[in-house]
Amino acid sequence: MWIADGWKDYEVVDCSEGEKLERWGNYTLVRPDPQVIWNTPKKNSGWKNRNAHYHRSKKGGGEWHLFDLPKQWKIQYKDLTFNLQPFSFKHTGLFPEQAVNWDWFRELITNRKKQNPEKNIKVLNLFAYTGGATVSAARAGAAVTHVDASKGMVTWAKENAISSGLKDAPIRWIVDDCVKFVEREIRRGNKYDGIIMDPPSYGRGPKGEIWKIEENIFSFIELCTKVLSDEPLFYLVNSYTTGLQPAVLSYMMGVTIQKKFGGKVMADEIGLPVSESNLILPCGASGRWEKR
Repeated sequence: MWIADGWKDYEVVDCSEGEKLERWGNYTLVRPDPQVIWNTPKKNSGWKNRNAHYHRSKKGGGEWHLFDLPKQWKIQYKDLTFNLQPFSFKHTGLFPEQAVNWDWFRELITNRKKQNPEKNIKVLNLFAYTGGATVSAARAGAAVTHVDASKGMVTWAKENAISSGLKDAPIRWIVDDCVKFVEREIRRGNKYDGIIMDPPSYGRGPKGEIWKIEENIFSFIELCTKVLSDEPLFYLVNSYTTGLQPAVLSYMMGVTIQKKFGGKVMADEIGLPVSESNLILPCGASGRWEKR
């Protein structure tokens, strides 16, 4: 498992009975987590003294109960700063487990820049949400194209870039359906040295386009190989969908990217350390390809 253990401003304090107790900077939140199927004693005082608690409804969805939480606050990861707020459906605007992937591709970008300082490394971030991966790649020196169907999420990502001191970084902000954008990039002849994608299980584009991950992910990975440069650096696919286990990601990337470009495919679960138990909370899976 790849573990995001480099955080200082975030931690999973404890988890039990379908919920996790987290510290986000100076604030503690309780949020639901379907992976937490165990029932262990909730001894930590944070369970009772939380700043906010997201309660899931039996009818679907849920709502935040706010006790002492600002409308917006910031946390840092190394040299990056992120803006947080309680979004609908339990989110805060950041997936901290992805930091383990940020570190991985930042190292690849940094090493390529050292080998050839004049090389302009272009990265495409698809389903880019609030831009954690975007600002990470930009901080490493890449020129990033950030694509998401939600105008609000792209605006939030811009604020994260500004907070991280990357206001003038070479980032293109695109509000578009990811599949249609890639199809246009193929026609334009545009190429990228790295691709990051964090596709939802289900979603709609800005014009009502339907995305179902089990039906679309393989063909989309295959399509995206057409916008990789002649000497690509990396490819990252994230999955929070139960059916897309690491072995499935590895197979798909093997018969598309590795078949075309060689290199190495790796896939594994990603996770976060739990302070109370010293165990690891699983948080999805990632597939990585790199040309080494």
